[in-house]
Formats: sequence, C-alpha cells, structure tokens
Amino acid sequence: MGKLDGRVVLITGAARGQGEQEARLFAEEGARVVLCDVLDEEGGALAAELGASRARYVHLDVGEEDDWARAVTAAKDAFGRIDGLVNNAGVLRFNELVSTPLEEFMGVVRVNQVGCFLGIRAVAPEIEAAGGGTIVNTASYTALTGMAYVGAYAATKHAVLGLTRVAAVELGGKGIRVNAVCPGAVDTPMSNPEGADPATLDELYRRLVPLGRVGRPEEVAALALFLSCADSAYITGQPFVVDGGWLAGVNVF
Repeated sequence: MGKLDGRVVLITGAARGQGEQEARLFAEEGARVVLCDVLDEEGGALAAELGASRARYVHLDVGEEDDWARAVTAAKDAFGRIDGLVNNAGVLRFNELVSTPLEEFMGVVRVNQVGCFLGIRAVAPEIEAAGGGTIVNTASYTALTGMAYVGAYAATKHAVLGLTRVAAVELGGKGIRVNAVCPGAVDTPMSNPEGADPATLDELYRRLVPLGRVGRPEEVAALALFLSCADSAYITGQPFVVDGGWLAGVNVF
C-alpha cells in the first residue's frame, strides 16, 4: 500500500530537479502523475520511463491561462480526475535589486507568482469535484527572510506564502488542504549559477548551513509527499522549511 494509492496529482516543473523527484516518489507511492513542464524532451522521457499507466506528460507554461486549461483537460482525459497539485515550477535570477530590469523582475513574477495563482485557480475546482485533496506550493527559504541578489525571487516567494494562506482559508471547507514547502539551497540546475565553481559552492554551504551541505531534491520531495498524504491530515496554511538549519542562524566559526 502506497501513501498516495488512487490519487491523481499534477506536478509542474516536473521534468528535472525537485519536480522530477516529486514525480518519481509520488508514482512509487501509488499516485498517477501528470508531469507538466516546458522542457518537453525531458518531461516526455520521464513520463515514458514511469509508464503510461502511471504518468502522462503535458506541455505547460505556468504563466499561460490557456496552457492550464489544456493541462487540466489532458489530466482528466488520461486519469479521470485530479485530486492533488504540486506548484513546483519556478525560475531564479541573480541580480542586485537596483540593477534589475523591469522585464527580468516581471519574468520571475510571471512564473513563480502568477503561475502559482493560475495553478490554484485552475485545479482547485477539480480537486473539490474529486472530493477533496491537497495543494503544495513551492516557496523558499527566502520567503521567510531576505537574501542579497535574489530580490525578484524572494518577493515572489513571499507572495507564494500569502497565496498559500489565503487558499487554505478559502478552500478548507471544500476539503482542500494547502501548504508550502520552503527549500533552502538544493542541488538542482536552477540553484547553481552558470559558471559557478562546484567546489566553491560546496565550501559556502559547509560554512552557512548547520548540517554542512547542500540539500538534495529527494529531501524536498519527501516533504511534498508528507503534505500530500494522510500523514498531514490536520495541517493546512503552513510553510515548512527544509534547509538544513540555514534559517535557524549562521555559525560564525
């Protein structure tokens, strides 16, 4: 018996990184997963690996309303309903706040914030129709604090927490729980700046993170699973930090 037996879960940004590991873990736990991304080759390959009885890939630009409508239709055509959503898709840009062009800022808003909003709006009615379920939004360590050079990203992740809390209040009576995962530094393609030296990053995380290492996407997926199954049945509207202790404080020695 899996923790998600019989569930149908739509996961955005599922072609790689955290979304890929969430898709793999959810499928292992009995869910049928709808993998959504703009990385069609990678997403299609993952769906094929998981198998047609377990997974479907759908092209989804999370900032496009029409794409959301098509994804919902595709999920229902494949598996009959949707009763879970993981809003995982996101982008990260490094820039000094006063040097950030408006186009860059709004591009981050479009994916991280608008994408989360459109996902809740498109999928919540389907989850209600299925008899209730869960929504897990991917926020960030930076949703609860500040960090230099990621101003647009941090602003959107603060907004994701606001959306999570409002959705939890509004949807609780419809049998839908809404929570947020807040990862710290996680070893994914998005988190590694282009041209950065892996050894330098490793040393940085050893100094900054109390557990002394970068996080693994599998560890974030495990938290998303907890928030998507009956183990968290009385939890909604909450941020859950998975950061190796980074938010707790910095070791000065």
